[in-house]
Amino acid sequence: MTRYKACIDVHLILRRADEILLGQRQNTGYADGCWHLPSGHTEDSEPATGALIREAAEEIGVRIDPAEVRFTHLMHHRTNEGRIALFFEVTRWSGEIVNTEPDKCTGWHWYPLTALPDQMIPYAAEALHHYLKGDVYAERGWEQP
Repeated sequence: MTRYKACIDVHLILRRADEILLGQRQNTGYADGCWHLPSGHTEDSEPATGALIREAAEEIGVRIDPAEVRFTHLMHHRTNEGRIALFFEVTRWSGEIVNTEPDKCTGWHWYPLTALPDQMIPYAAEALHHYLKGDVYAERGWEQP
């Protein structure tokens, strides 16, 4: 049997009181038009919190102190391949939020956690539901045919 390998995604739950930051995807080839958290993949030899901090700077132009990063949820989900999605909450950062990748995102908007947009990437919407309940782990998409 072949050893299983998973892609590791990092997702930033940037909180401002009871609101979170979401961006609408465009021109990516995956879930364009859907809302999603600032996110990305780890690079070779990069720790998850390092990837989160790097992606925040690259996508929304903010700086995050590693001491401000709090792990909140892990989702092991299957799309076309297995993925480990790590969700981290940050409530303090420096810099102003800007759309640094307008070719991939129409813009960033704050949404109340209790009124998220309907058109979200499904696994992220489910992970946020678990996050609100305080669940630290969930699985999605592993149903056998």
